[in-house]
Formats: sequence, structure tokens, C-alpha cells
Amino acid sequence: MKRIALSTLSLALLGVTGVAHAQSSVTLYGLIDESIQYAHNTVNSAGQNKNLVAMYAGNLQGDRFGLKGTEDLGGGLKAIFQLENGFDVNSGKLGQGGKMFGRQAYVGLTGDQWGTVTLGRQYDPLVDLVQPLTADNYFGSTFTTPGDVDNNDNSSRTNNAVKYTSPVWGGFQFEGFYALGGVAGQTGSGQTWSGAATYGTGPFSIAAGYFRADNGNTLASRLGGTPATPGWNGSTSDGTFDNQVNGAYAAAKSIGIASVAVQYVAGPFTANLRYSNAQYKPDAFSGFGSTEKYNIGGAYLGYQATPAMLVGVGYIYTKSSGDSGATYHQVSLGGDYNLSKRTDIYLVGAYQHASGQQRINGVLVDAGAAIGSYSYDSASSSQELVSLGIRHKF
Repeated sequence: MKRIALSTLSLALLGVTGVAHAQSSVTLYGLIDESIQYAHNTVNSAGQNKNLVAMYAGNLQGDRFGLKGTEDLGGGLKAIFQLENGFDVNSGKLGQGGKMFGRQAYVGLTGDQWGTVTLGRQYDPLVDLVQPLTADNYFGSTFTTPGDVDNNDNSSRTNNAVKYTSPVWGGFQFEGFYALGGVAGQTGSGQTWSGAATYGTGPFSIAAGYFRADNGNTLASRLGGTPATPGWNGSTSDGTFDNQVNGAYAAAKSIGIASVAVQYVAGPFTANLRYSNAQYKPDAFSGFGSTEKYNIGGAYLGYQATPAMLVGVGYIYTKSSGDSGATYHQVSLGGDYNLSKRTDIYLVGAYQHASGQQRINGVLVDAGAAIGSYSYDSASSSQELVSLGIRHKF
């Protein structure tokens, strides 16, 4: 990352007037992750399973461009901000539904003694504290939950959020988070709340938390699409509906996710285990009658073969129950090699097998495979995916 003092030029670029504090700074940063990708058993527009070869951006990390800064206010207190844009390097389009700063946009205060308070569009505490102890932290979307039903790949971000992050006390830290729905007379409509804690000592770390998002109380608040159909439109949080695994539940009344992860580092080896329970609850506008529950178990083993080379293997078991009943077994392999401190090349791949039934277009059908958080649906019970890519940070 390049650090830029708040000079007259940088202030002009930010559209800010006034005199900069001597201890203020702005960081300009970004990341581009690009790959050539092969997917086997991918449904085309005619509903047929075909092989796909395409460019794909954002396997290990999503493409981004951002600014973040601090101002020393004295007495150990600082003002902070971050504006982060997501984009697709292949098309130049904005990510996160076309939002200018769809990844993050917040301002706040931080102090060494009392912690940090931030306000704006932000990640929730599970993403901040639990996700770093999972395989997704090392190899991204190819190693995450089918459909990202538990937001392990941080498909969801939250608007109108107030977040508190504590200092680290003897290895312990916690976060609390609440997003205001902003509906007159209906305080809870569209709200999101979450909390998580983590503890690390030596080679061992553990984290756990809970996330709850409400989808609005009325049909009018949840209508979207052409023609208008109920969906995940009335919440302060984005949906986690990346493919057919949970796509039928986009009109859920609420989503609740409980997650826990543990990690142990021994020399060049990193091992972690995780468990999540995600529940998509219906109401009269949802189009499904019973709560859809997902139980997810994951395991990862990474080996730092050399200072520049990381290899890893991951396994994820996902079981749905309630409205439908499907089982997904996914095995992932990856290798990442650093050419420099800012540039690396990688090769990742996954195989998934699905069984049971899932709901698609309102009907229960034989479950089709759909790897990780990719939008590659399949009419087959199996799917394979391989990506060869390069990532550059600046």
C-alpha cells in the first residue's frame, strides 16, 4: 500500500477543504484478482449442462479500489474513515449491485483504551472475527459454503450500521453491531444486528458469533424485479443468494446465522474447523412454508511449503432441512505462490456432489451441484471447477 500525506493535492482529490492536521494521513489502496476459469456441468440459457471456459475475477479476493485515512485528535483519539469500491476487472462494471462504494463506506472514532465506533456500510462481526479462522480466509470463494448460505465468503454487507469493536485484552476481543431499518413507526423493520467474540493465545484461536437480518414487515418493502416479486429487498443487509442452493429463499422474512471456528498453527501447518447453522424463516410473503435450515461443517489444512508457497485442502459438508432436504459434499484444493510482496499466482479447484432435493422456481427437484459462492448452477449431481489466476495488490 502507498501512504500519501494529506497535502494540498490529496485534499483536492478528495474534494476536501481546510487545513490538514500534522498527524493525518490517507492511504490509497487496491487489489486486482483475475483468472482463467474452467467449470464442468454448468447450466446454460437452454437449461443444458455444458462446459464453461471464461475469465473470472475475484477468486481469492474481490477486486477493489479504496481510500482510508486517520486524523489524530489528541489524547489517544483518532478519527477514521474508509471508502471501498468493488468492480469487475473484465468489464469495468461496479460490483455489489452497482454501488459506488459497495464494499465499505464508513466514518468513526478509535482510541487505544476504549476501542472503535464506526458508522456506515460495513461488514458484520462474523465476517470480521470468525471468517479469518476458516479456509475462505486463505483461498476464497472456491473453499467456501455452497451458495454462501452462512455468509462465510462475505457476500453480504450492511447499510446504516453502527459497530463497536473492543480493544484486545489478553487475546480477547469482541464486536457488537446494529443497523437501523429507518422505517417510520416500525423500528424493527429491515433491521440487522450481530455480535461476535474471538480469543487467541499462542498457536490457538477460537471465534464465535451470531448474525440476524430482517427483511421488512410489508410486501411493499420487499418487492423487486420485473415483474415485481417478493425478494430480499427490504433489509439493511445484502442477501447471500449466490446460486441455486438457497436462491429459492430470497423472499425469507429473516436470516439467522450462528457460527464458530477454531484454528491451530504448528510450524508451517495451519488447521481449522468450523460449524455454522443458518436459518431462513418464512412469512406470508415468502413463497415457502417451513424454515429452511442449513448445517455446515468445514475443515481446512494448509502447509507453508516455502516462504513464498502455500498449499491447502478443504472439505465442506452442507445439509439442508425443513422446507427441502439436500446434502452437499465439497472438496477443494489450492496453491498460491508469491512472486513478490504484492503479486502472487494461484491455482485452485473444487469438486462437489449433491444429493436429495432442493427448491428451484417454487418446486422441489433433485439437488444440483453448485460450488462455493459462484453463480454456476448445475442440473447434475456433480460439478468441478478450476481457476488459474494472478492477484496484484497496490
